[in-house]
Amino acid sequence: MNFAELGFHRVAAVRPEVFVGDPEKNAESILVWMRRAAEREAGLALFPELAVTGYTCEDLFHSRALLEAAREALAKLAEATQHLPVTVVGAPFPAPDGRLYNCAFVLARGCVRGAIPKTYLPNYGEFYEKRWFASGGDADLRIADPVLGEFRFSPRQIFEVGEMGFAVEVCEDLWAPIPPSSEHALAGATVILNLSASNDLVAKADYRRDLVRQQSARLNAAYVYASCGPMESTKDVVYGGHTLIAENGAILAEGERFGFVGGMITADLDVDRLRHERIRNATFASSPRPRDSYVTERLAVDPALATLERSFARTPFVPDDPATVHARAKEILHLQSAGLARRLLASRSETAVIGVSGGLDSTLALLVSVEAMKILGRPPSSVVGVTMPGFGTSKRTKSAATTLAERLGITFLAIPIGPAVEQHFRDLGHDPANHDVVYQNSQARERTQILFDLANQRRGIVVGTGDLSELALGWCTFNGDHMSNYGVNASVPKTLVQHLIRWYAEQVADSETRKILEGILSTTISPELVPETTEGIQSTEEIVGPYVLHDFFLYHHMRNGFSPRKILALAGPTFAKEFAPETIRKWLRVFVERFYRQQFKRTCLPAGPKVGSVSLSPRGDWRMPDEVDPGALLREIER
Repeated sequence: MNFAELGFHRVAAVRPEVFVGDPEKNAESILVWMRRAAEREAGLALFPELAVTGYTCEDLFHSRALLEAAREALAKLAEATQHLPVTVVGAPFPAPDGRLYNCAFVLARGCVRGAIPKTYLPNYGEFYEKRWFASGGDADLRIADPVLGEFRFSPRQIFEVGEMGFAVEVCEDLWAPIPPSSEHALAGATVILNLSASNDLVAKADYRRDLVRQQSARLNAAYVYASCGPMESTKDVVYGGHTLIAENGAILAEGERFGFVGGMITADLDVDRLRHERIRNATFASSPRPRDSYVTERLAVDPALATLERSFARTPFVPDDPATVHARAKEILHLQSAGLARRLLASRSETAVIGVSGGLDSTLALLVSVEAMKILGRPPSSVVGVTMPGFGTSKRTKSAATTLAERLGITFLAIPIGPAVEQHFRDLGHDPANHDVVYQNSQARERTQILFDLANQRRGIVVGTGDLSELALGWCTFNGDHMSNYGVNASVPKTLVQHLIRWYAEQVADSETRKILEGILSTTISPELVPETTEGIQSTEEIVGPYVLHDFFLYHHMRNGFSPRKILALAGPTFAKEFAPETIRKWLRVFVERFYRQQFKRTCLPAGPKVGSVSLSPRGDWRMPDEVDPGALLREIER
């Protein structure tokens, strides 16, 4: 597979060995790393600020001999790009207007394709750049150099490598109140390159990392950063050689600092995802575009990418950073409980009524309801939990519901639904031996009727238990468990439900309650709407597929706008140890078919709190016609 066809582009950020004041040796060093970048299948290689001469040449920048040697070195590097990746490297340049500039040179197809002068020159503390260079913020020249050839000299340039459009700023430009990269992004650049010479001080690396990460988030862009290393002059300061690659607020790769032999990091940028982010971000779309004209230069076609270095989380909805996992889980639970508490106040309700099945979703909703009462200063007995055993209810889940209710101290009721449903079958003339959709949905709707009538009786509201994964698949009974006064799990997918219960068991619950929760976590996910047979209980995941796959599909289809083809390409290696490719394809077909055919259930969803970046609320995040035909997407899966 060529992953470039799916929007991925591999870039390299390099910290080469530097020889201060010797452009010829620096060119040899840079060439070594250009070849290494090519071996790694990188289509673009970024080098530090003034890497051709060394950043710390000081008054030597006024030396004609140094400037001529730098020009010759640049020409040599440019020629090498006939067979090597697009290269962006820093060098001084005496322009025809009589001023010396600190520049980034874009080299491709054997020649110089553009030069970007630095806009903001630091002239404070240890920096003294205005002694040697002029700001190029307003520069816009056509250069015809006898050694370097013809090219445009301006900061307002975008360069295209296949589908990827990149622009360049230099070091201090990022530190400015309005960095040039902001205009670059609004002009169309999805990737920003920064050639830097940022010295290291205590804690400066943390600040620098946050700048890069936040700028990539603010611009819905990728940001590639390369700074010069410790072989620069250390007369007054030390340079660590920080290299960073960020995408849309996340650090994809970071190099070690203070290495004396050079180093390189690579990352696969998802330009397809960045374009999707910009389209869906109305603030980005409505921001004024730059008044000054940008020129776009096409450098190369998409370089083939036979492998993908980038990995994707198996459970993208679940926090995976050990340092923040506790705080994230606590915050999610608080968002849910605060939303419910506000609803209870607004409706002047005295109780929260919830159907407790002993399964995952109702367990999380029950924990949320108890926490909501704590917020309101009410006892847990204000939560009314109801178990409503039907034809498929197992002893295990009924016992789990009962013992959990006792441990939490809620008001607990048991109301069997068998007699009422059997009467309903007689009224309909339905054979109870036929375990079809009528048999199953009648139970779900009977339970919902009991909950709403009980809520009226107890001056309360019905707390919904259905989760985001079930809503995505339409795995709920219309006007049955589909309906409530407030759905606390509406934007919590199944994998996250499991994670939150596990976190609560380990971090909040006492030992006895922990045992109950662990038992619930180990129970087969089931709607328990048909009696248990010799083959076992009714398994949801055998019917609609594994939730770990569906949550992966859901996240990347909704959050990133990925096509079925791209989802299959990423799911294959992600789940290679668990599922065969045809199994993944089978359940992706099910996901697409159900996601689009079941929209009518989401069109009339009750209210519920949004806790993550993906939501199917018809009032907030997802508006779609009920009659959409998924045929085109299903055909793509077959192809």
